[in-house]
Amino acid sequence: MNIEMLHLEQGPIRPPSESRSLLLRLTRNCPWNQCLFCPVYKDRKFSRRPVAEILQDIQAARDMVDDIQALSRRLGSGGAVDNRVVSHIAGNSKYGRSYRSIAVWLYYGTSACFLQDADNLVLPTDDLVTALTFLKEKFPEITRITTYARSRSVARKSPDALARIRTAGLNRVHMGLETGCDPLLKFMKKGTTSAIHVEAGQKLIDAGMEVSEYVMPGLGGQGMWREHAIETARTLNQINPHFIRLRSLQIPERTALHQKRLSGDFVMQHDDQVVEEIRLFIEMLDGITSMVASDHIMNLLENVSGKLPEDKPAMLEAIDAYQRLSDTERLIYRVGRRGSAFRSVDDFLTDTQTRQKLTSMIEKIQTSEGLDGVERFISNMTETYL
Repeated sequence: MNIEMLHLEQGPIRPPSESRSLLLRLTRNCPWNQCLFCPVYKDRKFSRRPVAEILQDIQAARDMVDDIQALSRRLGSGGAVDNRVVSHIAGNSKYGRSYRSIAVWLYYGTSACFLQDADNLVLPTDDLVTALTFLKEKFPEITRITTYARSRSVARKSPDALARIRTAGLNRVHMGLETGCDPLLKFMKKGTTSAIHVEAGQKLIDAGMEVSEYVMPGLGGQGMWREHAIETARTLNQINPHFIRLRSLQIPERTALHQKRLSGDFVMQHDDQVVEEIRLFIEMLDGITSMVASDHIMNLLENVSGKLPEDKPAMLEAIDAYQRLSDTERLIYRVGRRGSAFRSVDDFLTDTQTRQKLTSMIEKIQTSEGLDGVERFISNMTETYL
């Protein structure tokens, strides 16, 4: 086998929860690509990959898996992909990025596959079913296949089409709900409505798929934060998705929303205001059994997570614990969180050594640059994650 000829085309992003999944690209970029807040896929044309090309990548992935397992046996690891095998591949220049990606997937053994890019439900149903069927045929060991999708694309699919897609193997869909507030959806050029969000989520659940909805705290800015929290919760209460994932707003300079911010058409919230918004949002979630996850460094409080309804009091208490801190303590926590030192207020309260170091650092910045200098420092740390 000529390993130099084996290659997989992979897209630029995937959800954090899919970091250990096999990545296969079915479409390129985003068919909508107009959301003001999104920095991804800009100046890149959307295209659907030909089915033959997708199948070729799946076969290449299978060939790489077989080759890596054969290598494992030659190295004395009996077909298992362990540290010895991964180190061998990482240290040998003849193995390219695709090989390394496959080796890491085998090392973690997740039996999961994520289909890139932004909206694979825009594909014709027959094409998607063909790709999924071939994927399951070549990888019977894969138990979870997931993808991103836009709610409008899902809503356009018939129940029969979605049932066929589920039967072929797709069992989880990640969707960027962002907000359920129609005026905000329009302002952000999301290209959908609350009603379409609801229709799409319900259709996927009826077809037997897991639904992961992404919510963006802070998206309403100072002008629409309350409507954003209330209407987003109302929308999700109608869907009852399996997962609600919080992804707090950040505004890179390369986004159209950055220009709105400079012009004053959008006023971003302070961290403390976003926390209050999240509290209202959690309070308004009612009658659903979703898992709430705050699994991203952009979120100030990672422990606002749990299963509804039983963990709702604990989530609200996590927020209350932050709000009970003094102004100075909240500032220290924010610096520590943006520097990855803390995940929760409990970390802040128990790690006295880190807290003392941060206090000294903040005092030095404040002495020379004032409180605005500390805020700039926090902002600069945050931008490293964008």
